[in-house]
Amino acid sequence: MASFPRSLVFTVRRKEPRLVLPSKSTPRELKQLSDIDDQEGLRFQVPVIMFYKRKLSMEGEDPVKVIREALAEALVFYYPFAGRLIEGPNRKLMVDCTSEGVLFIEADADIEVNQLIGDTIDPGFSYLDELLHDVPGSEGILGCPLLLIQVTRFRCGGWAFAIRLNHTMSDTLGLVQFLTTIAEFTRGAEDAPSVPPVWQREFLAARQPPFIPFQHHEYEQVIDTIPDDNKKSMIHKSFYFGLKEIRAIRSHLPPHHRSTSSTFDVLTACLWRCRTCALGLDPQKTVRISCAANGRGKHDLHVPRGYYGNVSAFPAIVLRVGMISTSSLEYAVEGVKKAKAIMTGEYLRSVADLMVTKGRPLYTVSGNYIVSDMTRVGLDTIDFGWGKPVYGGPARAFPLISFYGRFKDHKGEGGTVVLICLPEAAMERFQEELKKMTGEHVDGPFDYKPIKVVSKL
Repeated sequence: MASFPRSLVFTVRRKEPRLVLPSKSTPRELKQLSDIDDQEGLRFQVPVIMFYKRKLSMEGEDPVKVIREALAEALVFYYPFAGRLIEGPNRKLMVDCTSEGVLFIEADADIEVNQLIGDTIDPGFSYLDELLHDVPGSEGILGCPLLLIQVTRFRCGGWAFAIRLNHTMSDTLGLVQFLTTIAEFTRGAEDAPSVPPVWQREFLAARQPPFIPFQHHEYEQVIDTIPDDNKKSMIHKSFYFGLKEIRAIRSHLPPHHRSTSSTFDVLTACLWRCRTCALGLDPQKTVRISCAANGRGKHDLHVPRGYYGNVSAFPAIVLRVGMISTSSLEYAVEGVKKAKAIMTGEYLRSVADLMVTKGRPLYTVSGNYIVSDMTRVGLDTIDFGWGKPVYGGPARAFPLISFYGRFKDHKGEGGTVVLICLPEAAMERFQEELKKMTGEHVDGPFDYKPIKVVSKL
C-alpha cells in the first residue's frame, strides 16, 4: 500500500495555457441551450480527473501531444465546445460558435502516479489546483472557455488528465461521450466518432403553454437553517466505502430493506443522516435530499442517441430534522427511495417549464443536500491508449453537493468514493456519526496527511 510521508513535497511545472482550436473549419452560428441546460443551478464549473499508469507499448508517445491533437479533431464534431456562451433575453443562454478553442495546459510533476493514487486517494484531492490550474479569468460562465484541460506527466511515465466543464453545456454522460470521442481519435480513428454528437437542445425546451404538474421541492425558497458558525471554514474530504462498510451500514436496516435497497439508497441515506446530525440543525426545521437523476432511458422521454446536453433533474423529498436524526436509518432510506421515484420524463419537462415561468431559479440552498452518483457514467473506462485509468471520476465536492466515484482497492475490490464538503467543526461531527454507522474509521486507505505542492510556471 502506498504511504504518504509527512515531508512529501512535489513540484509541478506548467507551460503557459494555450487555446486548442478545431483541426478543421467549423460553422459560425448561434446555438441555444435547452431550458434544462441554462438553469441557475448548473451555472458552475465541475472538475473530473483521470490517472493513468505507464504502459510499455506506449513508450515514446507523449500523452500531451496525443491528447492535444485528438482534442482538435474531436472539436470538429463538438465545435460548440470551442465557442463562448452569451446571454439573450430572459437570461437565455446561447453558444456563439466562434471556434476560439478550449484552454489546454501542459505540465510536468516530479512525483510518481503511485504516490498520488495507488491504493490511496488524497482526502479532498488537496493537490487538484495543481493538476487542474485555475487560469485567471477562465472561470466565468459567459464569454469564457467552456472547457479547461490539463495533462500532467509524472516522472514514472504515468500521467493525469484533468478537465473542468461548464456544466450548462453537458451532464457527466455528455462529457463522457465527448471524452470517448477524443479517446477514439487517440487510438487511431480516422473519420468520425462511433456515436455522432447530436445538439437538438430544443428537445428539452419549455412547452407552450408551460405545464407544471409537480411540486418541485428542490426549487422552493426557504429561510436559512444553517447556523452561522457552520459557514466559516469549509473543508473537503474523500471517504471510501468498500463492501465491508456498506454491509455495516446495511445491517442497521430491517430485513426487507436490506434486500430491496441499492447501495446508492443505503449509502445516501447514511450520509444524509450523518450530515444532518453533524450540522446541529433545529430539530423542528426541515431538510431535503435531492438525488440527481438522469432522464436517459425513461420510457416517456425519448432522448436522441448522441445527445450530449443535460438530461438531469434533482427531485427532492422534504423531512423534519428531528425525525432524520432520531429515527432509524430505515426512515432516511424510505425518503431517498421516494426522491428517486419522482423522476420521470414528464417530471423533467415540468422542470423545463418551471425554469421559464419562474425566471430560472436556483435550487434550494438552505437545508438541502444534493447527491450525484457518477459511478456508472464511464469516467473510469476512458482509454486514450494507456488502458483504463486507475481512478477516473469526480475531483471535488461543493458545499451542497456530494459526488460518488468508483475506485478499486489493492485487492481489486470495487468500492465507492464519496466527496464531501462541510464546515470544519461539522466535518469532525460527521466523521463521528459515520463511525457509529460503520463501526470503524471509514477513511481507510484515504487517511493520511495532505501533500505539499510547489507550483511553477
